[in-house]
Amino acid sequence: MAHVEHTAPSAAILQEVKPAAQPKRAVLVENNRSFSWITEKICGIIEGKTPTWWWYCFGVACFVASFTVAGITYLVSTGVGVWGHRNPVNWGWPIVNFVFWIGIGHAGTLISAILCLLRQKWRTSINRAAEAMTIFAVVCAGIFPVFHVGRVWYAWFLFPIPNSNEIWQNFRSPLEWDVFAVSTYGTVSVLFWYVGMIPDLAVLRDRFYTAGNKTRSFLYGLFAMGWRGSNRHWSNYEMAYMILAGVATPLVLSVHTIVSFDFAVSLIPGWHTTIFPPYFVAGAIFSGFGMVLTLMLPLRAVYHLEDLITQYHIDCMCKITLATGTIVGYAYSMEFFIAWYSANPYEGFTFINRAFGPYAWAYWIMISCNVITPQFFWFKAVRNNTTMVWVLSIFVNVGMWFERFVIICTSLTRDFLPSSWGVLSPTVVDIFTFFGTFGVFSVLFLLFIRFLPMMPMAELKAVTPQADVHAGHDHEDH
Repeated sequence: MAHVEHTAPSAAILQEVKPAAQPKRAVLVENNRSFSWITEKICGIIEGKTPTWWWYCFGVACFVASFTVAGITYLVSTGVGVWGHRNPVNWGWPIVNFVFWIGIGHAGTLISAILCLLRQKWRTSINRAAEAMTIFAVVCAGIFPVFHVGRVWYAWFLFPIPNSNEIWQNFRSPLEWDVFAVSTYGTVSVLFWYVGMIPDLAVLRDRFYTAGNKTRSFLYGLFAMGWRGSNRHWSNYEMAYMILAGVATPLVLSVHTIVSFDFAVSLIPGWHTTIFPPYFVAGAIFSGFGMVLTLMLPLRAVYHLEDLITQYHIDCMCKITLATGTIVGYAYSMEFFIAWYSANPYEGFTFINRAFGPYAWAYWIMISCNVITPQFFWFKAVRNNTTMVWVLSIFVNVGMWFERFVIICTSLTRDFLPSSWGVLSPTVVDIFTFFGTFGVFSVLFLLFIRFLPMMPMAELKAVTPQADVHAGHDHEDH
């Protein structure tokens, strides 16, 4: 009886208390798709007949990539003078393109590593393609510094290998730091991408074996490394994936920070500033997400992946683009403020020259694309319009290329001595070599979507309602 008297008031209180309703989680796989549907959808892209549009795109991409091959061949056979490098702009077009492509690759590592550690499940539909994009962007970026040295057959001198002349690298130079940062970034990105694909490669191995295609079954099985899906395999896989995510996370910050040191440790006005590391990292993530949107939205439409790449995924990417674009806009304003506040006449002149000098057109294209364009993502109607999102993502990438062009060229063309001022005029070889890298990138990406799983099937299945053992049960039933 005493026990009843003790609990009765508590029960009455609980009936009066109305806990706040928890916000409903976004659905990451729409229309309640089953595990088998996900497998059939993703594997069907690889197993089906090659679409006609793919052959057309691949042919165009190979043709565009040939411009880079022709430009580099002509450069090596003739000399680096075929590029538009003239005093005082000895850093020009190739370094602009190098920094641009390195920045493109940052979204892949961010989506895969940082969002994985933060348990952000919305990454599952886009992380595989973003990781591939990272690797292909690093390949395009590596072309420029290697051939920028002129005598490319001496490029191995950049690595700390003892040689007969006993010449050692200057390890205090940020250009040498670039060699280690970019090579480490590329290596970890490839490992992270490959390890994540192992379970999916095993699925393709088994499906091709069942279909009687022993050759493709052998090839996919070779890279699946004997995966059987046992409890031990999954345990080791998840541990390795988390370790690689932990290793890759600091690389997101370190790689573009070190790239920014190429400029920040110099004494050139407009470069010698401590804001460059965070500013470059934010800009890299900004341009990287712009490229992810540029690539994924057409694929979503062509392969009818609306159930896997939902409006929620697009919304999240637009918000990150908005946040990083706002940071970049803040950095632009702080550069002007610090140039004024420092009372350094050279620094002040550099930024006035950027806005109103001979390259003012490039500066205002940069401001329009990088500061104004992302502000449209404040509006839900814009984020829900995939065509507008895709167009704005292209503006983002255009703006980020012009940002690198403005930073490098405006500071070098007009330095301390007016007698040494000049203007950068890129040659046809410059333009064609850069234009061709989009073909190189496209060729690699088209091969990826044709022969490798575009999305991680296991991770997609893990975020469906069927994967939740408590799905459909109320709290009282637990």
